[in-house]
Amino acid sequence: MDFNGSDALRGSDPVVGPASADLLPDTVTTAVKVVIVGGFGVGKTTLVGSVSEIRPLTTEETMTQAGVGVDDPTGVELKTSTTVAMDFGRISINERLVLYVFGTPGQERFWFLWNGLFEGALGAVVLVDTRRLEVSFEVIGRLEDRGVPFVVAVNNFPEAPSYPTEELRQALDLPAEVPIVSCDARSRESSRDTLMTLMNHLYELAAPPVG
Repeated sequence: MDFNGSDALRGSDPVVGPASADLLPDTVTTAVKVVIVGGFGVGKTTLVGSVSEIRPLTTEETMTQAGVGVDDPTGVELKTSTTVAMDFGRISINERLVLYVFGTPGQERFWFLWNGLFEGALGAVVLVDTRRLEVSFEVIGRLEDRGVPFVVAVNNFPEAPSYPTEELRQALDLPAEVPIVSCDARSRESSRDTLMTLMNHLYELAAPPVG
């Protein structure tokens, strides 16, 4: 099956290796896996695509009648495609550290894939749409059950309502230590800042207590 964002082999076309821009620099000594999670249509594929320094791998398929009565399109009625397996990108934090960024499918019927996607991941970003906070409740609950450290990023959709951080924290029932940041998933800089917030949070969790 061919997916958008991947190249299908055609006939006798020669098989070529990765583009030079996609090769991992020789200076890299550490690679960290992180996961982008969230409800259906919150912008996970957009974030992975905007932040990736290589051409991202996506597994988006056109939405069909198979999802009618199964997926909840409330608030994203104009959405025409959806991730059915994962998204993948890579970003260099510095010359030695790179992040491998995996985006999960949002529909509950594909959540069985989470087990594999979370294997080896150090942490996660929960992407949130303030117009549909309810789609984030189960996602956050699953992360808490797994014991996966995470930060919450509020994706700035046009005309989406804005709430004070503490109101969002209360609505999502988040402990005080979980960072909440604003994010524009379309912006490479904003998405990178979100990932840096996650990395700083992981560093703080791993640091020995003072005193």
